Amino acid sequence: MVRWLAIPLALALAWLAFTVSPLWSLYDLAQAVRRHDVAYIEGHVNFRTLRLSLVRQITAAVRTASDTDLDLEPRDRQRLNDVAYGLALALAETLVTPETVMDLLDNGWPDKLDIERPASLKPEGLAIRNAGRLLPYYAALEMRGFRAVVIPVPPEGPRAERNRIRLRLRGFSWRLVDIEMADILRAQIAAKLGRALARAKAGASAAEER
Repeated sequence: MVRWLAIPLALALAWLAFTVSPLWSLYDLAQAVRRHDVAYIEGHVNFRTLRLSLVRQITAAVRTASDTDLDLEPRDRQRLNDVAYGLALALAETLVTPETVMDLLDNGWPDKLDIERPASLKPEGLAIRNAGRLLPYYAALEMRGFRAVVIPVPPEGPRAERNRIRLRLRGFSWRLVDIEMADILRAQIAAKLGRALARAKAGASAAEER
């Protein structure tokens, strides 16, 4: 009887150890951000997938904003969508550097970029000073199958103000492969690019009038 109970108990303990393992990588990542360890970030972040994700997020945010302009003709909307993609790609390139990733994770906002932080938004990022601080992250993490986990940063913040990072298991270590930007950050980026699109629209209109 004891032998039969030992099998499910061992499986439960193994699963618990597996679900806890991303937290140690998260702790190491937080310490690297605190130390501004560029070499660690370069070795533990998949910048290719992160770049693709940020382009998708920024483009979607700008298109959502442009869709509210009912005065746009289909041709103009397509033209602005093309411009939005180009702007999103350029902005994503500035976001996807070790320094900017550390900047974003450090306090939840890319301060190095010219994106206004709302005055009401508190600077909260991936700050893990001791092992006890990992408990809220463990309670908030979401396992996505056996090889991926999504963790909100910070774990206690409002949903609209939390970035969500995705870690993926590669070999015996977890790597950061995606950062889902907080709603409030995407809105600020969309507003910034929206102003650029408005200038592009005005320039196109002026060119057609000539």
